[in-house]
Amino acid sequence: MLASKLCEGIFKVLIKDIPTTCQVSCLEVLRILSRDKKVLVPVTTKENMQILLRLAKLNELDDSLEKVSEFPVIVESLKCLCNIVFNSQMAQQLSLELNLAAKLCNLLRKCKDRKFINDIKCFDLRLLFLLSLLHTDIRSQLRYELQGLPLLTQILESAFSIKWTDEYESAIDHNGPPLSPQETDCAIEALKALFNVTVDSWKVHKESDSHQFRVMAAVLRHCLLIVGPTEDKTEELHSNAVNLLSNVPVSCLDVLICPLTHEETAQEATTLDELPSNKTAEKETVLKNNTMVYNGMNMEAIHVLLNFMEKRIDKGSSYREGLTPVLSLLTECSRAHRNIRKFLKDQVLPPLRDVTNRPEVGSTVRNKLVRLMTHVDLGVKQIAAEFLFVLCKERVDSLLKYTGYGNAAGLLAARGLLAGGRGDNWYSEDEDTDTEEYKNAKPNINLITGHLEEPMPNPIDEMTEEQKEYEAMKLVNMLDKLSRGADVKDLHQDGG
Repeated sequence: MLASKLCEGIFKVLIKDIPTTCQVSCLEVLRILSRDKKVLVPVTTKENMQILLRLAKLNELDDSLEKVSEFPVIVESLKCLCNIVFNSQMAQQLSLELNLAAKLCNLLRKCKDRKFINDIKCFDLRLLFLLSLLHTDIRSQLRYELQGLPLLTQILESAFSIKWTDEYESAIDHNGPPLSPQETDCAIEALKALFNVTVDSWKVHKESDSHQFRVMAAVLRHCLLIVGPTEDKTEELHSNAVNLLSNVPVSCLDVLICPLTHEETAQEATTLDELPSNKTAEKETVLKNNTMVYNGMNMEAIHVLLNFMEKRIDKGSSYREGLTPVLSLLTECSRAHRNIRKFLKDQVLPPLRDVTNRPEVGSTVRNKLVRLMTHVDLGVKQIAAEFLFVLCKERVDSLLKYTGYGNAAGLLAARGLLAGGRGDNWYSEDEDTDTEEYKNAKPNINLITGHLEEPMPNPIDEMTEEQKEYEAMKLVNMLDKLSRGADVKDLHQDGG
């Protein structure tokens, strides 16, 4: 093919000592051609791969990145390698033979604190992501041999310009500028690579890794509290952070919340005193200087996750890919960490006051989650129901109060709890307090639909005495026939 011959010619030119501008032009053409899998078959050789590695500065262990004029060549070479590795199985095998993952980590270490070479970092991370996606062996190599977890975490720290105020707590400037597009892209690629490296961490978590996972969770907390250059980029950044948090052992997610500083504690006390005495529920959660506070803990990150979940529900599509990760994360956090569960319960299932509408009718987070309990996608309906069940401390009576029996029947049947009771997990014994409005309405609440229904009129009240006597005699005759063994069909015929 003509395209394959053109590729071969480009590699022959790249071997020679040619000006940088010519190298960039050749690599740009090669990048476009490398999108075609058929073109790559004859040109994907070890020698050609080594040419690209040399141009990308992946062969020189001690060479520093000082020549700015070479940066465009490095970036274009990395772009070509991304396309070739993604589209060619031969290139994927050669990347193992050439130990490409180790070379990429070495290049990252050269530029992890150099903000003016973000493009190099971005495509280095993208290639690392592709390798770890396509080869499970490389995930293990990155995790243990190449120390990819701390390395990639440091890349995120650099992208976010994190300043630590405590072991697992960073300074957040709510009035600071958003991330630049380049920093955001680098962070997203690092998050995706970290996801692959840690994909099985919840299974093989060792106690010795706790510190590193907590540091990573603290960095991800910082990530949730900052914004990108656009709303779409912010959502993409937070989405990848949510996916990665799902890989963190749940015992290490306690760093998503943190105790207030002395100054914040004083501010919270002032805010609580300012609230009216009758606003008891609101006193549990206060907002001061953009900080969401609950029970003396900073809940900003959890609040961001809750808002992210609600936005995904409002989209109304791609629930399995877009919604279930954050719902699963919030469920596990609630199950393992009491303060998180109580805060989410306060936000999602506040004390019931108005029970005139069905639980699935309305625009609150509770209404939206209850609607998902009867979704056509089994995975979506299960995780939505599980989340609400955990917020209710896995108590059937509490769940039914907020959802109604009809919406909860699927979960209860799967758990063997149709007759009532509670789940297998242990929770604190603090009791829920019902509002006076709920207590007054409770006798008239339909347990199936979960909302207040007006008492049905008694049909006997509108009958005359003759009609009542007629109906009574008809009932006596039916009972008499039933006692003598009559068929049900005969009873219907006699009953009109």
